[in-house]
Amino acid sequence: MPGPKSGSTIEIHSFKHNGQLHRVWENTLVLKGTEMIVIGANDKTKVKESDGRSWITREPAICYFHSEYWFNIIGMLRNDGIYYYCNISSPFVFDREGLKYIDYDLDIKVYPDMTFDLLDEDEYEEHKAQMNYPSAMDRILYRNIDYLTDWIRQRKGPFSGEFIDQWYERYLTYQ
Repeated sequence: MPGPKSGSTIEIHSFKHNGQLHRVWENTLVLKGTEMIVIGANDKTKVKESDGRSWITREPAICYFHSEYWFNIIGMLRNDGIYYYCNISSPFVFDREGLKYIDYDLDIKVYPDMTFDLLDEDEYEEHKAQMNYPSAMDRILYRNIDYLTDWIRQRKGPFSGEFIDQWYERYLTYQ
């Protein structure tokens, strides 16, 4: 199936390795949609957790998904700069229900000064044992963490100075 159409609104579905629904973002505006890349934007979007709780995002965000990399990137526009939250995840798939990926627990938080922290290694180890991640999963995920940290250090893709600003400007044209 081709990617979502620019200007359309989609849901984003995050799953766990065992197939359980983890989280759903209800409304993300597609700014660019191809089979390989989806760039979306949302602001004050309702997010539903698997336990039934829900919450509303606090700030505008630009989301970057790629069909070949095992991560996705969310750039959050805050008063003191752009913060990034990077989910180590399966590449995305898109169908009529929305954009979908498997969340593998590990995350990288990037601060406006481009320093970053790897988060949730304990959660990853716990879920790896509980859900019997395949033995190759460590190699795949940590190789993609290396790609991601190289992108951060090189200011590549969503981490370049202009990327979030340009896509946020495009988002505003739809408002």
